[in-house]
Amino acid sequence: MAETVTGLVGFARALRHSGMAVGPNRVQSFLAAVEQVGLDEREGVYWAGRLTLCSEPDDVARYDAAFATWFSTEPMPIEQPGKPVSRPAKIAALSAETSDGEGEGGEDPLAAAASDAEVLRNRDVTELSAAERDHLRRMLAVLRPEPPTRPALRREPGKRGALSPRATLRAMLRSGGEPVRLPKQHRSRRARRVVLLIDVSGSMSPYSDALLRFAHVVVRRAPVSTEVFTLGTRMTRVSRQLRQRDPESALQAASRAVPDFSGGTRLGDTLRVFLDRWGQRGMARGSVVVLFSDGWERGDASELSEQMRRLHRLARGVIWANPHAGHDGYQPVQSGIVAALPHVDRMVAGHSLRSLEDIWSWVRRLSQTGEQLPGVPVGFA
Repeated sequence: MAETVTGLVGFARALRHSGMAVGPNRVQSFLAAVEQVGLDEREGVYWAGRLTLCSEPDDVARYDAAFATWFSTEPMPIEQPGKPVSRPAKIAALSAETSDGEGEGGEDPLAAAASDAEVLRNRDVTELSAAERDHLRRMLAVLRPEPPTRPALRREPGKRGALSPRATLRAMLRSGGEPVRLPKQHRSRRARRVVLLIDVSGSMSPYSDALLRFAHVVVRRAPVSTEVFTLGTRMTRVSRQLRQRDPESALQAASRAVPDFSGGTRLGDTLRVFLDRWGQRGMARGSVVVLFSDGWERGDASELSEQMRRLHRLARGVIWANPHAGHDGYQPVQSGIVAALPHVDRMVAGHSLRSLEDIWSWVRRLSQTGEQLPGVPVGFA
C-alpha cells in the first residue's frame, strides 16, 4: 500500500507542478476518496481525483492530460456535452501486464503504473530504455512550471497592504468627506526573466534531449521572459525555435539551428560571447540564470572563472545544474566546476525529472526572495 500511496501523491505533485492549486488538504481528500472507491476500477480513481483535485473549470483539461499520462492503461471515454475531447497519445506501460489486466503476481495495474511513474521521475535519463524515454517525454510535456515573478514599481488595489492616499481621497469625495472606506494597495508583480544555458557538447549529449524538452516547456509557459542558449564550441540562441507549440517540431528546429551538437566545450569563451552580446546589455541583469553543464572545460579555466564572476555580478541568481552531481560519490574535480563554484549561488543535480522540478523550485525561490546561497560541491537540493 505504501508504494500505491507514493504513486498517488506523486500524481498530485505532478498536477501541482502543472500549475493546479493542489495543496495538502486536497491531496488528503484525494487519498481518502481513492480509499473509498478502491483501486480496482480506473474510472473510480479518475473521478475521485477530478472531484478532489480540480478547483476550477480550467483545471479539467490539465487533469485529463496528466491522468492519461501518469496512469498508462487504456484511455477511458470521458464525455463532455457539446464539446469534443482531445486525448493525448497513450503511453506504453512500464510493467508487463497479463491478458486479464493484472500485472505479474496479481499486482493491480493501476497501482503498478503509478509506482512505475514515480520511480521513473527519479531515474537518471541515461539509464532509461526506449519505452521509458518515451514515457519520460510524455511526462515532460504535461509539466506546467509556474513562471517566477518579482515585485514591480507600480502598485495595484488590494485587500491588504498600505493605505492608498489617492483612492482614499476619491472615496471621501464620493461620500461627502466621510472616510467610509479605506482603500488599500500593494506592489504588483512582474515576470522575472529566466535564462537557460544548455551545454550540448559530446559529454552532455545523453542529457541534451531531456534538457531541451524541459526548456521547451519553460519557454511555452513564459515566452516573453524566458531565453534559451546552447553552449559548445560556440553559443546559439534557440529561444525562437523553442516557442513552437509542438515539442518535436521545436526540437527539430533547435537542432537545425545549433551547428555544434556533440562537439567540444569552451564554456569560458561562449559565456564571454553571451555577456558581451546579450547579458551586459540587459538580458542577464536581474535574471535568474541556470547553466546546465558537467563542467568539462577544454578552454582556459581562468577565463571561465572571470566570465562567471561577471555573470554573477549581473544576475539575480546563478544556478549550476550538473547531471553527474546526482550520483553517489560525485566530487567536483572538473576544472570548469572548480573555477565556477565561487560564483554560483546554488549547485544542483540535473539528471532526472525530479531534479529538473527541484531546479525550477530554486529558480522561483531565488527570484521571489533574492536569497543568496553559497555554492556547495555535493549534497545538492
